[in-house]
Amino acid sequence: MSPLPPQPISPLDGRYRPAVAELGEFLSEAGLNRARVHVEIDWLLYLTDHSMFGSQPIDPELSRKLRSVIQDFGQDDIDQIAALEATTKHDVKAVEYYVRRKLADLGLNEIAELTHFGATSEDINNLSYALTIREAVTEVWMPAFDAVIARLRALAVDHRDDAMLAHTHGQPATPTTMGKEFAVFVHRLERVRAQIEGTEYLGKFSGATGTFAADLVADPSADWQAVARGFVTSLGLTFNPLTTQIESHDWQAELYNRISHANRILHNLATDVWTYISMGYFTQIPVAGATGSSTMPHKINPIRFENAEANLELSSALLDSLAATLVTSRLQRDLTDSTTQRNIGVALGHSLLALDNIRGGLGQIALNRDVLARDLDENWEVLGEAIQTVVRAEVTAGRSSIADPYALLKELTRGRRIGQAELVEFVEGLDIGDDAKARLTALTPAGYTGLASALVDHIAPA
Repeated sequence: MSPLPPQPISPLDGRYRPAVAELGEFLSEAGLNRARVHVEIDWLLYLTDHSMFGSQPIDPELSRKLRSVIQDFGQDDIDQIAALEATTKHDVKAVEYYVRRKLADLGLNEIAELTHFGATSEDINNLSYALTIREAVTEVWMPAFDAVIARLRALAVDHRDDAMLAHTHGQPATPTTMGKEFAVFVHRLERVRAQIEGTEYLGKFSGATGTFAADLVADPSADWQAVARGFVTSLGLTFNPLTTQIESHDWQAELYNRISHANRILHNLATDVWTYISMGYFTQIPVAGATGSSTMPHKINPIRFENAEANLELSSALLDSLAATLVTSRLQRDLTDSTTQRNIGVALGHSLLALDNIRGGLGQIALNRDVLARDLDENWEVLGEAIQTVVRAEVTAGRSSIADPYALLKELTRGRRIGQAELVEFVEGLDIGDDAKARLTALTPAGYTGLASALVDHIAPA
């Protein structure tokens, strides 16, 4: 058997690439190196703009050309850094040499020694990861997440009045509406979304052990904490003043825990919709040319929700691992975070793929109101809750002498199917006021949805 040509190992880079490719702009080796170049150049310009060590601000045109190295970063630059790393065996050092080459090309050799000045590799890396993760979350993951929430909100509003039999513990229970149930997920997802949006992206720039030691020796007169703070915040990040060699990654753990939480809410959504489909509450809209089963031509399988489940589980497993391991580093530094952080794109990729499947799946279902109505009409016993509650109110108000309303309804309904006629007959024989009897005899399972429809207002667009 002849060997295959080089193949991707991860399905995210193979079968599922179209759904997750945008993440590669940020959470790839090339994306990381572009961010490193960004940090290195911005640090050099920050030093010259502040005339550190006798330097002078760079001519605006040369500064623009230097910044264009970041903007125009492409395949040739990726290849140059890879070639340098083949010799240096050190990724950040390769980036430093690349930046020095660009300075030489622009005739800026006189400031070449300010490249990577006073910086440990982790000063560059932690800022680069903060920038790339922030962009990946805000520019790629969050829009996909918002698209799912928007679709759920539309379904909640559309189906706010569609009564359905609820199922607690898998058993018939007090009716609700399909819209209200979707609104529950919207509310949950919006809460965790706000937490994700509020993430602080921290950065440090304090040297080999977080003490500014080399900086202080180079210029004892400079306020190096202020310099570092000014530089980090100029990148739109929050300055972390107290670290070891590495930024402590606590903000990353917080972010990954929140996204993992979002994943689990979405997993709950996927399993619920799958169940509603299996119960016939939703029908699936056929996709032209699609095959549901290789042997059963009638089938339309809910594969988008099943695919989402699996990818959400993978994503959360990776995110949980990242959150657990990144917060630990032996003494002042070890390299466990280096390999770990290279898998952030994989973790977010599985979540992004799940979001794509959920959004697509929610767009291919239609509510079967006939099945909902039939289910409600076959379960009049769920009104037992309403009857015993009204009887309790009547007893309290002095309009009834029934001793144990709950036991009375339990005897009538538990484990039994009863119809409208039996329930009306039972209510008519109760020792309660006429108004209460009238309310109960007029009640139907479809009408026993409480404030379900009004509750959707909590998530409805203003």
